[in-house]
Amino acid sequence: MRQCEVYVHDIKAGVLTEDENGYSFIYDKTYLQGKNNPPVSLTLPLRKEVYHSEHLFPFFFNMLSEGENREVQSRLLHVSPEDDFGILLATARYDTIGAVTVKPIGA
Repeated sequence: MRQCEVYVHDIKAGVLTEDENGYSFIYDKTYLQGKNNPPVSLTLPLRKEVYHSEHLFPFFFNMLSEGENREVQSRLLHVSPEDDFGILLATARYDTIGAVTVKPIGA
């Protein structure tokens, strides 16, 4: 099992998990109680229940590079090009196109 924290504008929004059953995302209780906190994406509206998916949620998958850029990243970062979660952990911590960042738990 691998996990990471998901942040929106540097505020912890929730936890994304990969395990043998696929992926899950749950919003942080404190984030849900905050006033005017936006959802991570329109496809993951704010709610207390856990989201489940067999595949990496499209919002997070779309944060990944494609094609030759993905190949270069995977080679430089020593992550398999098929390891979506690993590439997400390695690349979405600082340099993203938007408000959402992903950080390994404890980082």
